Amino acid sequence: MQTDLSKVKKIFFVGIGGIGISAIARMMLGEGKEVSGSDMSESEILEDLKKLGADVKLGQSVLLVPKDTDLVIYSIAIEKYDPEFFKELQVLGIPMRSYPEMLGVITESKYTIAVSGTHGKTTTTAMVAKILVEAKKDPSVIVGSLLKESSSNFRSGKGEIFVVEACEYERSFLNIKPKILVITNIEADHMDYYKDMADLESAFSEMSMQTDSYIVCDPKNPSTANILKKKYKAKVVDYGPYFKEVPKLSVPGRHNKMNAAAALAVADILEIDLEIANKSLSEFSGTSRRLERRGEKNGVIIYDDYAHHPTEIQASLQALRELYPTGSKKITVVFQPHLYSRTKVLFGGFVESFKDADRVLILPVYFARENLDPSVSSDKLAEAMRKEGDNAEAFRDFKSAEEAVVKLNLGPNDVLVTMGAGEAFKVANKVFNI
Repeated sequence: MQTDLSKVKKIFFVGIGGIGISAIARMMLGEGKEVSGSDMSESEILEDLKKLGADVKLGQSVLLVPKDTDLVIYSIAIEKYDPEFFKELQVLGIPMRSYPEMLGVITESKYTIAVSGTHGKTTTTAMVAKILVEAKKDPSVIVGSLLKESSSNFRSGKGEIFVVEACEYERSFLNIKPKILVITNIEADHMDYYKDMADLESAFSEMSMQTDSYIVCDPKNPSTANILKKKYKAKVVDYGPYFKEVPKLSVPGRHNKMNAAAALAVADILEIDLEIANKSLSEFSGTSRRLERRGEKNGVIIYDDYAHHPTEIQASLQALRELYPTGSKKITVVFQPHLYSRTKVLFGGFVESFKDADRVLILPVYFARENLDPSVSSDKLAEAMRKEGDNAEAFRDFKSAEEAVVKLNLGPNDVLVTMGAGEAFKVANKVFNI
């Protein structure tokens, strides 16, 4: 069924505080729609949406949906993890669209640049967006974090280009049919959904098949190389040669130089002057929760990082070691594993990924959408890391981890990094009153 947004006046968002779905809520508010929604807990995003005019309620019930609602937009987690509630929503008889489906609707008539990949898609999306803004292209942007310049995950533009972060989870990015597809890399992830690497690669292959003009990627990545064995109508552009063109960045790490190289490839396709693109990249300050420097308290330098995959953890810690070489400062990581399934499948990778840290404090697994799996735990991860010579300890709850950080008596010779896709940052909030 087609969704004609020009006829939609009142929209209700289920899970309106989500980083992706809230961007569409911001967009609809900007277009003069009447926006309401619900979520399970308060957040800064909810507060911002309220200030913009959204009517947001806490909780999850069909009773919160106004009877005169024209459209319900929902998080894909609802259908899978609360099927009874989802059925109740369907009984209302109001047209419904998932967040990924809405991405397809709002980008359908635009020159869409979709940024995908296992790692780096948020940063690369933000880099591409900044270059386009500096080049006066006035793009619209949806990104899976908060842009530093606007403290928002959405930018409304009047130009024809729409830049969107495209997630492969449950093949949701297949709702988008881009002109330019960026694949930063492909590695094992979301294995609670995908059967194996071949299944994951098939999703990226299908996404490539429906890309109209260009596929920007790294052909040396093994999985990317696998999907490139097929023929696509879009031209393949290797972003590797652009690596040498990347200017000195404000954000550390080789992984960020790779992200910047992909952004430069997109800029080149769009015939944006290299000087403009490089100036934009050199001034890029990052996005929220991507190795974000939160400040300094009592001499301790505090970072927060969204890394929740072994490759991301290694890249972030290597980037920190560029800033703080071994011997200059001690790096303490407070890490919260994200999902039992990811921790189990990538267990060996997690064990090896903290070598650049001096000590690791491991919080209980952030299970999110999953049920308890006793075969994997933070205790088992810490034990395996200690066998490899790491200084690692697991904690039963946040309070005991906070007490441990206090006892460390961190000072001017220390860097503290809260890490993970969950709520590890709350430890620094509590200990240092951030």
